[in-house]
Amino acid sequence: MSVSSLLRCTIRLERKYVATHLVQQRALSGAEAVNALRPFYFAVHPDFFGQFPREREVNENSLKRLNGYLENLQKSGTHSVKPTKLTFYVRDTKESTDEQPDLLSSGFRSVSFTLQTNDVLSTVMNVLTSCSLPVEHMKRLKANTERSKRATEEGIPFYRPIKWDKSYYTFTGFRDPEQELQQAKRVEPTLSLWLRNNEPEATKKHRASLPRREELNRLKKELCHKFDLADIRWQRSWGVAHRCCQLQSLSRLSQQSPEALINLQGHTIMFADQSGMNASGHVMLGTMDVHHHWLKLFERLPSYRSLQQQTEWLKERISLLLGGTQVIHMDRLGPTQPIAELYSTLNTFHKNLISRSLRLHPRSMQGLTMMLENDRSAPRLHEMGHFIIPTNCDPPKLQAFLQSHAHEARQRSYSRKQLQAEEDSAVKLCLQSLSLKTLSKEPSVSSSQMIQCCKRLEEQRSPLMQGLHVCVSHFYSVMQDGDLCVPWDWKS
Repeated sequence: MSVSSLLRCTIRLERKYVATHLVQQRALSGAEAVNALRPFYFAVHPDFFGQFPREREVNENSLKRLNGYLENLQKSGTHSVKPTKLTFYVRDTKESTDEQPDLLSSGFRSVSFTLQTNDVLSTVMNVLTSCSLPVEHMKRLKANTERSKRATEEGIPFYRPIKWDKSYYTFTGFRDPEQELQQAKRVEPTLSLWLRNNEPEATKKHRASLPRREELNRLKKELCHKFDLADIRWQRSWGVAHRCCQLQSLSRLSQQSPEALINLQGHTIMFADQSGMNASGHVMLGTMDVHHHWLKLFERLPSYRSLQQQTEWLKERISLLLGGTQVIHMDRLGPTQPIAELYSTLNTFHKNLISRSLRLHPRSMQGLTMMLENDRSAPRLHEMGHFIIPTNCDPPKLQAFLQSHAHEARQRSYSRKQLQAEEDSAVKLCLQSLSLKTLSKEPSVSSSQMIQCCKRLEEQRSPLMQGLHVCVSHFYSVMQDGDLCVPWDWKS
């Protein structure tokens, strides 16, 4: 090959590399996806469905699955994801179109669709169009992506938009994109402005909820003491009045059939979507079930405890086989897992392990943790430091994966513990300096985001928050009991 031919080939390869690199950079990021889906979030966010528990729960579950779908698409090396069917109740907003043939009597539309797209941009477009929401703001992103794609295929240099002088827009009448961006930013209020406009309503609702809050605490203490319960919890963030009704229902049952609740001693009760026992051993009381179903559950608790013991035995056996790695589960990362489902998963995984001999030192993986998933094809290391392992993973490949990633897993686990300690300290300091009643966060808010938000709240020290319950979220909202939801990245 001549020098000139080699030079031309090298230039083409460099151009193709630059174009490919720019396509990767211009792929829709997580922050851009959130901004693009903002009309959708305002139409389906569970905080707007406080008066409708069933619709709220459906939207909560579907949002978790949608977020998981988008996260999988953004992982490097992900070429395809499993099709996911979602159902949302969409409220009427100014962003909605006029065509709403399936509007329910409650004022919501029920929308079901299946996600099968393999990139974030197409997924966002699919969600918006399925819910009959506008997509005009997506056209520019789509055009940039298609332009970058053509650059990759043709091997041409990347496209760089022209930046016109302000007089160009004045003369032609075209819209100035920079000016539009500034106007869009001004639409979102600052924290101080939003608090001034909404603090009176939050304070009024909070004061009105105080008798219900006192009744809730009284009922909880009374039931825990009477039946020696470890705790009473809720799977969903229901309002105080809704929680009081659930406790009053359990209290009436205890008066009618006190002997039936004896089997609850030492357990944690969780009001949830369905009755049974979850993977943590908590007794779940379905909020839609009648007392008859609860009584049947209480009668079956001895058999559930036996199943829980067998589950713990399987965890110990698996830990011995995998050098001390502990099997864990995190209910907050997904839907509540029943104990029977966990037992079946552990049993399948244990049989798979003992079918092949492993050569792991008994304490070589001490302190490491793992989660089992039935629908995963390859093992991976989570950013929080725990392994995510498919149930049918080949034992020799699993051993090699654990040994090669053990050091990184320990580092990530240590960093997570440090970050958690820093978050706890920041929350405690913020509670004291702002004189808040409570300060919590939604599961989708990371520790680093919570730390950043707490530091900024402490610097602002707004007196309008004193004595209120604050939850760090992604949106502004005043809940039905006066709780304040503020975005973690609120504007100064």
